[in-house]
Amino acid sequence: MILHGYWRSGAAYRARIALNLKGLTYDQQGVDLRTGAHRSEAFVALNPQGMVPALEIDGAVLTQSPAILEWLEETYPLPPLLPADAVDRAHVRAMAALIGCDIHPLNNLRVGKALRETFGAAQAAVDAWAARWIVPGFEALEALVGVHGDGWCFGAAPSLADCYLIPQIYSARRFNVALDAFPRLLAIDAAAAGHPAFIAARPDNQPDAD
Repeated sequence: MILHGYWRSGAAYRARIALNLKGLTYDQQGVDLRTGAHRSEAFVALNPQGMVPALEIDGAVLTQSPAILEWLEETYPLPPLLPADAVDRAHVRAMAALIGCDIHPLNNLRVGKALRETFGAAQAAVDAWAARWIVPGFEALEALVGVHGDGWCFGAAPSLADCYLIPQIYSARRFNVALDAFPRLLAIDAAAAGHPAFIAARPDNQPDAD
């Protein structure tokens, strides 16, 4: 498997976490979003949307991190990232979607670039924009973890939801979002900081990192 990604991309980060939790071996190919490498002819031929991550597997290319993570769960079911019970699986998927659908798309690199270049936003305004979406999302997730969590987002082992949460916490810190109001989420972040799969997935530990 070859994972095409950018070291600081939240979507690529969550794919690395899932691959690592599954104990899978994969190569990485850096795609520098800052230089426009994702718009190159070679990469667009791989992924017509021109976005990361893209995962090459046996002659096929998977795109969109939710699809990649679901494929990993179906193809490599152990250790599981989704619970056995259907209702519990829905809860975990909802936690993941809370981040993947309602927070992350509004503060990724291309949105920040549009805010700066099209609307002339200074960094403080970009940070405030990110916080506007991160804070209410984290408030909801903090409550959900209070109901379902036992050391991780759902239960006592990492799940699909944690693959989404940890990159979003990393992003929140980059945007200077205060996180003191989310002790449960910070406790999960602390647990991930000592977990080998999460450590190996950290942006600063990637071969294409600055």
